[in-house]
Amino acid sequence: MFCRVRPMCSGPSMEPTIQNSDIVFAENLSRHFYGIQRGDIVIAKSPNDPKSNICKRVIGLEGDKILTNSSSDFFKSHSYVPTGHVWLEGDNLKNSTDSRYYGPIPYGLIRGRIFFKIWPLSDFGFLRDSPNGYRFSDD
Repeated sequence: MFCRVRPMCSGPSMEPTIQNSDIVFAENLSRHFYGIQRGDIVIAKSPNDPKSNICKRVIGLEGDKILTNSSSDFFKSHSYVPTGHVWLEGDNLKNSTDSRYYGPIPYGLIRGRIFFKIWPLSDFGFLRDSPNGYRFSDD
């Protein structure tokens, strides 16, 4: 299926970008053509529970060095994204279980890319950039 229109993200991890009741468009061609980019919001199979999906933002692609931090912002470290993997994080860093917890995930777990919100009408349009910016490291 090329596009799906329905609520797809549940839980607080993608707030404020996506709320539980939001309805979004998702497409699955990007994953087949390796068209996933940093900043994209993806639906992926959970690395902890293959029966459930997660909705997270792509923070890093293979080869990237990511500056990660704990939910308390106290502990910071660097992580490399290995070949064939991506680094995913929720926009709500204080309330998200993501690659900071389970590490980089294989590209094959990505099921689609969310790119457009149709509900609520007050937030209709393309999804906004991460409220957290990007945490790439040059050293």
